[in-house]
Amino acid sequence: MLGNVLSAKAAKRKLWLAIVAVTGLAILTSGAGSALAAPVSAKVFDVKGFGAAGTGAANDSPAIDRAVSAANRAGGGIVEFRSGTYLAAGTVHLKSNVTIKVDPGATITGAGSGYDAPEPNPYDKYQDFGHSHFHDAMFFGDKVDNVTFTGGGTIDGGGHLITGNPKSGQADKIISLTRCTNLTLSGITLKRGGHFAALINGCTGVTSDHLTISTASDRDGWNIISTQNVKITNINDAANDDALVFKSDYALGAKLPNGHVTVTGAHLSAGCCNALMFGSETCGDFTDYNFDQITITGAGKSGLGMVSMDGAVISDVHYRDITLSGTKSPIMQKIGTRKRCGNSPGVGSIHDITYDNITGTNAGSLSPTLWGEAGSNQIRNVTFTNVNLTLPGGNGTMSTGVPSNNPNDYNPTSIGTRPAYGWYLHNVDGIKFVNSSVRFSKDDGRPSVIANTGGAVVFDHFVAQRGGNSPSDLLFQNVTGYCVTGGANTSGGALRVGSTGSTAGC
Repeated sequence: MLGNVLSAKAAKRKLWLAIVAVTGLAILTSGAGSALAAPVSAKVFDVKGFGAAGTGAANDSPAIDRAVSAANRAGGGIVEFRSGTYLAAGTVHLKSNVTIKVDPGATITGAGSGYDAPEPNPYDKYQDFGHSHFHDAMFFGDKVDNVTFTGGGTIDGGGHLITGNPKSGQADKIISLTRCTNLTLSGITLKRGGHFAALINGCTGVTSDHLTISTASDRDGWNIISTQNVKITNINDAANDDALVFKSDYALGAKLPNGHVTVTGAHLSAGCCNALMFGSETCGDFTDYNFDQITITGAGKSGLGMVSMDGAVISDVHYRDITLSGTKSPIMQKIGTRKRCGNSPGVGSIHDITYDNITGTNAGSLSPTLWGEAGSNQIRNVTFTNVNLTLPGGNGTMSTGVPSNNPNDYNPTSIGTRPAYGWYLHNVDGIKFVNSSVRFSKDDGRPSVIANTGGAVVFDHFVAQRGGNSPSDLLFQNVTGYCVTGGANTSGGALRVGSTGSTAGC
C-alpha cells in the first residue's frame, strides 16, 4: 500500500516537472530546495497578435509592451517572438511573471533613438554613468519577479546602442534590471549591447544556462552587481570590456551584499579588459563564489581579476579547473584605497581564496600579482594548488625594489613593472603554493618570485624556470616565516633562495 502511494506521488511530481519544462516557468524553492508554489499553466501571448509586424521596419516596442502587460495581468505567461525581425525602437517595460521567448529564427533588434531617458540618480557620483542609470535600455524592469529570457533566438542592439553616455532617446544596454527576484537568462544570444549586454543590480535568485553574449565590438558582457544566489552554467561570453564581472556599487543608495554564486562551464574573452572579474566597483562585501571548468582565451587586463577598491571584504572564493591564454595579467588581486562609495567606507580586505588546477599559457606581460595594503588590510590565506603559468619573460635584470603603485586605480598597469617575471607578492600573509610552477617563453633576468613584506609564505614542491642572469629564484624581503620545501628549477636543480630582512619558518 505504501509503495502504491509513493509511486502515485512520484508520477504526480514527474507530470508537474514536465509541465514546468513545457511552460518555461521556474519553480520557486526555499533554501532547502522544497517547493514553495506549484507552477501554473502558462498562456502564450504572440507579439504579432498585439500589433507587432516582425518585419524589422516598423517599431514593434508598443506591441511588445502590450503583450507583456497582458501576460502580467493574466498572472503570468509567455510573450513569444516567432521567426522574424522585430524592431524595438523604444524601451520594453518588463513586468513580473513574464517569459520573453525569442524563438530560433527570431531577432529583436535595436534602434538609434526612441528609448526612455536616463532617470535622475542622487548617487551617481559613486559610479560611472552607465552603472548609475537603468531606464535607458531595450528592456528595463524594476522590482520585478520571475522574469525569463529564453527561446534560442537573438536580441541584437544592431550597432545602434551607445558605448559611452547616451543622449536623450538613446540606449546603452540591452537588458537592465534592478531589485529583481528569480531572473532566468537561458538559451538566447545577446549581441552588440552598447555599454552592457546585461546589467543587473540588487537582484536575488539568478539562473542562466547556455547564454551567449557577443559584445566584442562594443563593451561589457554581463555585469552582476549587488546580487545574491546566482547559478550560471555553459555561458559563452565574448566582450570587449569586462566579460563576466561581479561588482557592488552605490547606484541604489546602499551597500548591498553579494554572494552564493556558482559559475560552471564558461568560455570567456575580453578584448581590452577583464575576463572574469571582481570590481572595480566594490562597496558591499562578497562571499561564497565557486568558479569551475572555465576557459579564458583573451583579456587585455586580467584573466582572473579581484580588486577591493571601495572598502569591500572579498572572501571564500574558489577557482577550479581553469585554462587561460592571451591575458595581459593572468591572475591579479589588489586592495586599493579609492573609497568611492557612500557611508564613508574604509579600506577593504581579501582573504580565504583558493586556486586549483589553473593553467596559463601566453599568460601575459604583467606578472601575476597579489598586492595588499599594510596591517589588517594585507591579502591573507590564499592557496594555489597545481597552478602552472608560462609568462613571456624577456626582461633583463632590474632593481628588486618595490614598484610604484596608484592605490586609486585597479588596472594591472597601476602597479609598475614587477621585479619578478613570475609572482609578485606585496603585503600578504598566509600564502601557499603547492605543486605549482612558473616558466617563461624567453630568458629573463628577474627572479621567478618575489615576496615583499608579510608573513607565512610557503612554497611546497614549487618549480621555477631559472633566468640566465637572475640573482635568485625565490626572493623574500621583510617576510616573517617563509618556507620552501621540495622545490626545484626546471632542470632539476635546487631553487636558489634569497632573503633580506626575513626569517625562515620551516
